[in-house]
Amino acid sequence: MFDLDKWQEIFATMRRNKLRTFLTGFSVAWGIFILIILLGCGKGLEHGVTSMFEGDAINSIWISGGETSKPYKGYKAKRPVRLSNPDYLNTRENVSGLSGLSTRTRVIKTTGLVYHNRSFMNYDIQACMPDMQEGEGVKLLSGRFINSTDMRENRKVVVIGKPVGEDVFGAKDPIGNFVFINGASFLVVGVFTDDGGPWDNKRMYIPISTSQRIFSGNKNFDQMIATTVETDGAGSKKMETRIRQLLARQHEFSSDDEYAVWANNNMENYSNIMSVIFGIRLFVWIIGLGTIIAGIVGVSNIMMISVKERTREIGIRKSVGATPASVVGMVLQESVMLTFVAGYLGLFLGILTLESMKTYLPASDFFKNPEVDIRLAVYALLLIVMAGTLAGFFPAWRAAAIKPIEALKEN
Repeated sequence: MFDLDKWQEIFATMRRNKLRTFLTGFSVAWGIFILIILLGCGKGLEHGVTSMFEGDAINSIWISGGETSKPYKGYKAKRPVRLSNPDYLNTRENVSGLSGLSTRTRVIKTTGLVYHNRSFMNYDIQACMPDMQEGEGVKLLSGRFINSTDMRENRKVVVIGKPVGEDVFGAKDPIGNFVFINGASFLVVGVFTDDGGPWDNKRMYIPISTSQRIFSGNKNFDQMIATTVETDGAGSKKMETRIRQLLARQHEFSSDDEYAVWANNNMENYSNIMSVIFGIRLFVWIIGLGTIIAGIVGVSNIMMISVKERTREIGIRKSVGATPASVVGMVLQESVMLTFVAGYLGLFLGILTLESMKTYLPASDFFKNPEVDIRLAVYALLLIVMAGTLAGFFPAWRAAAIKPIEALKEN
């Protein structure tokens, strides 16, 4: 039941001790404010790291030929390792746990010349296999990607990025139209978008079998992209090692020669970074909760002092019939009200600060969209209210135990 007299007494006590009340509330508000800011910044860091992997599949391993750094079986060091179609076939047949495997190479090492309707343009033209769609994280907007029939029949088909379609065809639908790539006519069969950024979208994909036949004239390629069924960095690393050992036998170099074959293991990189972020998140919780606990201890100490100062008043209250439960309730109400108001204010200012950071902080690849789960914020507020209740309980219990005759003796 709402007791107006009791609340008036609580507010009167706070007004008489404005500085003490302010400092106590500030310590609680500051604790939850710091917790919200640290959690939001940790989330912003996580978003930034995750966005760095959006351009390619996280479960992908990118293998490129390099140059041997040590002698092996009579071969001298500094020997180039060129990947070719047999490497792809051996990997596909002998490495288990692959969800996809593709090769890719640039048709021209910089950009390829594209001609349509008397206009000449330069784009990144890459020759690849069907599984490149998974490895590169390509999202089709219309049409289809390169398929096995295109590969088998050496079809002259091309899949283009959305900006390429807008540049070359304007408002016209590119599907079913032809473009000339380095003098050869290719049919547009698909339009895609890629989260990797503008450069990944200004790209064209053609079948690598077609490219090897009409452009390069050999069976070599620049990279091999394997997507795995592994869900952790350790499993992905084992698969990378198996591929490296297979290539080492094929090209006769030492399997521990990291320079002979370059490998970029996205899953391993992602797992390592997320482990660091988990450590940062744990550290944030420790610091944030430590700050809140310090504030709660402050509330408890302040309530102890408040009870001490009001000993005579409580004695008079009990002498005229106040029950221990009413005394406990009065002290707890003051403690809970103070922690709730201060905690809510800290929560509100923390969320407001995070929203301001989203708006005014310059864009960064490593830090994006700092935010905190609203449920987590509410839980933090409930935690601090419960802690405030606990902080006020012991002073309240002490107050309830005061005997009126002893309390009246206090000055």
